[in-house]
Amino acid sequence: MINTSALRDKPTLTGKHVRLVPLGPEHTDAYFAAGLDEEIRRLTGTHHHLTYEEAREWCRGRLRCPDRLDLAITAPHDGRYLGELSLYSVAPENESAGYRIALSALEFTGQGLGREATRMVLEYAFEHVGLHRVWLYVYTFNMRAIAVYRSCGFSVEGRLRDSLLWEGRRHDALLMAVLRNGFRSS
Repeated sequence: MINTSALRDKPTLTGKHVRLVPLGPEHTDAYFAAGLDEEIRRLTGTHHHLTYEEAREWCRGRLRCPDRLDLAITAPHDGRYLGELSLYSVAPENESAGYRIALSALEFTGQGLGREATRMVLEYAFEHVGLHRVWLYVYTFNMRAIAVYRSCGFSVEGRLRDSLLWEGRRHDALLMAVLRNGFRSS
């Protein structure tokens, strides 16, 4: 049985290099700007970027979602927006949820920020929400993300062939998951 209040009552989680805070209206400008970055859109398979109004409504509505967790990834020393992550498609009866993460600019990659944020949210998902399984999709060309997920205990469970058509080329996606007993927090 999962603890739904751990999803409803949005946490703030602080690590060494990142702070995860509830995604809200104050993140609209940075969230919108990240959606305009072509490389970030390619890595996430996002063809359509949101209008500013859509981004504002998305950020505003995250605090009211009792069945998912949307957090902004921020710098702990100055609160600068670094990206966002989500636990979504929570299935209480199966104690499972989907996971997604997007750093807001390539300048933030390669520093371990995504790995730290992923480990923090997985620890919260397993220890506080009570999930048994967390799954995700990642495109096969995103080798850096695949390495991060593996380091956190995710394993490949399947392949979705030709699931992304980007600039005339088709790409596979991997289905990866981590179980509570396979999670490595450090």
